[in-house]
Amino acid sequence: MMIAVSTGHGAKVPGRSHVSGGEMENTDPTRDPAEQESIDESTLASGEEALSQLMADYEIKLGEMRELVLRERAELDNQRKRLQRDLDQARKFANERLLGELLPVIDNLERALAADVAESGGMRAGVEMILKQLLGVATSAGLIVVDPLGEPFDPERHQAMSLVEGNGQATNTVVAVFQKGYVLNDRLLRPAMVNVAQ
Repeated sequence: MMIAVSTGHGAKVPGRSHVSGGEMENTDPTRDPAEQESIDESTLASGEEALSQLMADYEIKLGEMRELVLRERAELDNQRKRLQRDLDQARKFANERLLGELLPVIDNLERALAADVAESGGMRAGVEMILKQLLGVATSAGLIVVDPLGEPFDPERHQAMSLVEGNGQATNTVVAVFQKGYVLNDRLLRPAMVNVAQ
């Protein structure tokens, strides 16, 4: 860029500004003010566009991170619920094996009570007391007796040994119970073995 400066004798020196009446005059013929203004506006618009794009990119990343946090939070909540459910199940059925092993004892006591024994006085009373205590312990642990005599046959809780004449009983009614069933906290531990009227 060449700028001319007045020397007082009317000459112009390259690279300087020409002074006339105390004012500076831009003598660069290559600078167009309109073009310079257009360049400035273009640069500003370009910067704004880049900033907008950068903000949009960060908004997308922020949304992805928020979604990831929500997914992880939901997964942790699901794991907590599953763990609590497993603990509840373990607590409810912790005595299942013990009670299953006690069932034959209960069966034997009931058979002894059902036997026609001459000496039935004190011994029978003792056995009844033991059975009552044993059933009380089992009941407190969640065990429920299934004794369906006279009830409709339920394949979910009863096991039919045979079909017999009803003798006045309605069809599909339990007319005899060979062995009682047991339910532990709504889960079948053993079905009742029965005869069913046909």
